[in-house]
Amino acid sequence: MEARMESGTLTAAAGRAVDAPTLTEALRRTAANNPEIVAVRTPDDSVSLTWAELLERVDAVAGGLAKLGVGPGDTVAIMLGNRPEFHIVDLAAVTVGATPFSIYVTYPAEEIEYLVTDSGARLAIVEQAFLPVMLEARTNLPALEHVIVVDGDAPAGTISLADVEGSNPEFDGAAAAAAVAPDDVLTLIYTSGTTGPPKGVQLSHHNIMFTAQAIEEIVELKPGARVVSWLPSAHIAERNAHHYIPIVYAATVTCVPNPRDVLSYLPQVRPTWFFAVPRIWEKLKAGLEAMQAQRPAEEARPLTEALAAAIQRVRLRQRGEPVPQELEAQVARADEEFFSKLRTMLGLDRVVAVHVGAAPTPVDVLEFFHALGIELAELWGMSETCGLGTVNRPGAVRIGTVGPAAPGVEIQLADDGELLIRSGCVMLGYRNDPVSTAEAIDADGWLHTGDIGTLDDDGYLTIVDRKKEIIINAAGKNMSPANIEGELKSASPLIGQAMVIGDRRPYNTALLVLDSDFAPQWAAQRGIAEATLERLATEPKVIEAVQEGVDAGNRHLARVEQIKKFTIVPGDWVPGGDELTPTMKLKRRPIAEKYDAEIEAMYA
Repeated sequence: MEARMESGTLTAAAGRAVDAPTLTEALRRTAANNPEIVAVRTPDDSVSLTWAELLERVDAVAGGLAKLGVGPGDTVAIMLGNRPEFHIVDLAAVTVGATPFSIYVTYPAEEIEYLVTDSGARLAIVEQAFLPVMLEARTNLPALEHVIVVDGDAPAGTISLADVEGSNPEFDGAAAAAAVAPDDVLTLIYTSGTTGPPKGVQLSHHNIMFTAQAIEEIVELKPGARVVSWLPSAHIAERNAHHYIPIVYAATVTCVPNPRDVLSYLPQVRPTWFFAVPRIWEKLKAGLEAMQAQRPAEEARPLTEALAAAIQRVRLRQRGEPVPQELEAQVARADEEFFSKLRTMLGLDRVVAVHVGAAPTPVDVLEFFHALGIELAELWGMSETCGLGTVNRPGAVRIGTVGPAAPGVEIQLADDGELLIRSGCVMLGYRNDPVSTAEAIDADGWLHTGDIGTLDDDGYLTIVDRKKEIIINAAGKNMSPANIEGELKSASPLIGQAMVIGDRRPYNTALLVLDSDFAPQWAAQRGIAEATLERLATEPKVIEAVQEGVDAGNRHLARVEQIKKFTIVPGDWVPGGDELTPTMKLKRRPIAEKYDAEIEAMYA
């Protein structure tokens, strides 16, 4: 197979990228085999790089890094939003044999200090927006030798990416890439730190390539497939789904500048594969329902009836029961008249797979999108497994489960129900923490995940909750807070976040946060002035509506699980704040401490 030669960066293709032993080799094979396909772009195409162009820039930056002394075994910190430069600098660091890792852009200086120190990073790459906090952290980081700025002018003591790129024309990118070994550390993923300081998960080239190979049997991604980069690159889901896997399969990555606007970009991108956390799907469902609620009753009725029929069909199929011909015909008509148009409006009319993970997804959300013809599928994975573990395949989704084991993955349940996993995707270990590594991975190679699960007869896994988060009430009853919280959020679009309290307590209570998008709209429609979240938390009409939602959620819960009292917390809980990790997991212990007075008042 021949390949175009450009600046000495491309060599003749040596087989499929998916079969490469390292990511550096996969990148070069993809660029050789698909030089003209767009690799990375912005929505307005102000930046649009083909795979050949991307590799050329990667090698140019890699040479500059090598000139600064960055080489095999070094660590490079990256603090960038979703922009093309991330893909360039990350792969440049990998090319010289270094280990790049990402820092959440919401982190304060003290968190940055911890990560840079623990990782041993000698160089950091940032954008202007995050330069002040990086420079603040740098005052306590004598080992951080260089700070590279990717945009604008570089202030004194820093270097511009423009001055690094191309500064070492003698650099041989192909030779440097060839020296990288499968067991070399490709990246670090720092855990969210819900139960202590973040731990650096060390993932090798072999780990990531194993994961990419497993994807081949799950989702069909042809060259030019489209994905959207919108999650933080410090999250394994973003790095895998929107960085590593596109490299292996020559997909096109569109970088969304503001993650909050990701849904608005879907109609332009029309992704082939779309991955999002549950909150995105919950908000999308709430938004469609709000649109429907604003229409006159007579106008809204046909779609409401069509949706009810489609959900009935979904439930029959999920139970393995026959679908009456009349119902099939009704849903087919509805699909042609309503659902196909909705899929096009959303930009999800060309997807071959849509996945959701990182937290439990309410069943009614999954059923809603299946009814619309969007086969939303849950998966399970963790940073320690490259985000791979179990996954529902297109055409074989079991709602309420996270699917069977992915190809090449072994799973089993311990005596207490804890999920164990053994696979080529399991991490090398935690950086600088052999004790935690030994606690996590036993002598037989099984990773103890900390998740409690159940397996059905066909090997489909259902996650119950985190082992350390199970509520055991005063009567000794075990409950899953995540399940209860999911029911509450599903029951009312006004409820944006929920945390259930009940461990060693006589009954369950909840701290609730109003949805920052829906609640102000809801209030405005009802003539409530000053519709801030702080003001609405004490508004009687809001409290009454939330109570209706809690009552509705309680009807789906066992009596012992039901919420007896709740408190609406003023304001919002934002990713990376006091209450949520950057990946939107609840910081249960800090929340309990911060809102101790409110919690105790519910048990007074």
